[in-house]
Amino acid sequence: MEEQILVALLVDHLLPPAMTMKLQSTSMVYLILPKWGHLKELHRAIKLCENLLLTSNPVNISLGPSQEADVYADASGGCAAFLANTDDKNDVTVSFRNASYHLPAWSVSILPDCKTEVYNSAEVTSQASVVEMVPEDLKPSVQSSKDSKTLNWEVFVEKAGIWAEADLVKSSLEDHVNVTKDASDYLWYTTSITVSEDEKFLKQGRSPVLMIDSKGHAVHVFVNGQLQGSASGNGTVFPFKYKKPIALKAGKNEISLLGITVGLPTAGPRYEWIPAGLTSVVIKGLNNGPVDLSKNTWTYKIGLEGEKLAIYTPGGMNRVNWVATPKVPKMQPLTWYKTIVDPPTGDEPVGLDMLYMGKGLAWLNGEEIGRYWPRKSPKNGKCVEQCDYRGKFMPDKCLTGCGKPTQRWYHVPRSWFKPSGNTLVIFEERGGDPTKIKFSKRRTSAVCASTSEDYPSATLHLKCPEDTHISKVKFASYGTPRGACGSYQMGDCHDPNSVSVVEKECAKRNECKIQVSAQKFSSKGNCSAGRRKLAVEVICSS
Repeated sequence: MEEQILVALLVDHLLPPAMTMKLQSTSMVYLILPKWGHLKELHRAIKLCENLLLTSNPVNISLGPSQEADVYADASGGCAAFLANTDDKNDVTVSFRNASYHLPAWSVSILPDCKTEVYNSAEVTSQASVVEMVPEDLKPSVQSSKDSKTLNWEVFVEKAGIWAEADLVKSSLEDHVNVTKDASDYLWYTTSITVSEDEKFLKQGRSPVLMIDSKGHAVHVFVNGQLQGSASGNGTVFPFKYKKPIALKAGKNEISLLGITVGLPTAGPRYEWIPAGLTSVVIKGLNNGPVDLSKNTWTYKIGLEGEKLAIYTPGGMNRVNWVATPKVPKMQPLTWYKTIVDPPTGDEPVGLDMLYMGKGLAWLNGEEIGRYWPRKSPKNGKCVEQCDYRGKFMPDKCLTGCGKPTQRWYHVPRSWFKPSGNTLVIFEERGGDPTKIKFSKRRTSAVCASTSEDYPSATLHLKCPEDTHISKVKFASYGTPRGACGSYQMGDCHDPNSVSVVEKECAKRNECKIQVSAQKFSSKGNCSAGRRKLAVEVICSS
């Protein structure tokens, strides 16, 4: 059973409250604390048992109704043990080899010598961080603008539908990936329908309804060059349906459907055969009943013109006619935006804040930042304020950020920036407001840690980012503090000397270590005999 607990921990599903990751991932490359530190300690503990794990078979011993030990031993006397408490409600104390061990609910303790506990999966002693994203407006480059306060934008608008010689013409709807061979996320499906002047909807002021079935991942619907709507899968289930009115006119109408993939499966049974793309296109609301366009003649074009010409690269930018405009078009689909910016100040990690954009791609100096899509998660999702990691993992367990963008910031490596004259190119599929694009700097404003006095090597370690120091102890409590990093609260038991002890050890230092013991804290306050811990949050300043 301990394998179930530890494997789930490794895949990020059974982490205690402070370790729960938010849905709005930043896609940046940095240490996620305390997850990184807690898993580092797990790896270290397993390495201490490595030889016995690889050369001996475990012996399972019952320690209680929901408690067990797996013991690995060899002929030379070497011994390692994993003690598991599979009760998902109650902490217990178990007896193993004439010694007592505290096992929190749904946790595993590792004893590399069958005596000394070096790790417990539920006891998170690693440092956590309070992180803020500090916004900074895009700054026009002095190399490109006479008015250093005005950001100059240029635009290029893609044609909806077939923009060059067709790649394929078929009287059927073909699989997206089979056609594109993953050369592009984008595939245009284009057909036409002729509407008689006698159609009742033209006189009654109503619109026919377009119905699409798709195996994934998304589609934008254009009729006569105008965006009618969009649809997509939910991120877990790729197939989706589209059903919305469309604006048809008397005569010939061109229907252009931009099919989109957002990455391809890379694992699972027969993942290479997982389909994508449109499977059915029907129009309802015409005089003669539903019109099935699925067997119409469809013209296919892979990718976008700007993508094909690589207009996001220094060598390809002059292949199209960029139009400088004092008033940047907003909420306009199929639009490329280009501007020249200076790098954000400081040396913190940088994210591109795309909250007010729709969906598309971004580049800096020809380097691909990647896809952006700040789609919102469902408001009625099963979000929790505080994660209860105990018990078996379920896909909807410990969700956060319901009703908020699942992703907002997109990492831009500092090494991609030049001192000045950086070209930022955005392709927007369905419409957004580029004037609200910002850089945001990831800044650690505070760090936290907590540990129990009876935990192995009960030492609390705090470290601020480089070139900063601990300027203030925001919270410190030795006793029974509650909550998680950023929201600690005093419990029924609290030593009033907690803050002064931490200040003495940590003030004005970049990092510090505090031994957690009753001897270190001169007063027991109103604490009765029992298990006490220290929780600390400090502010980091330059």
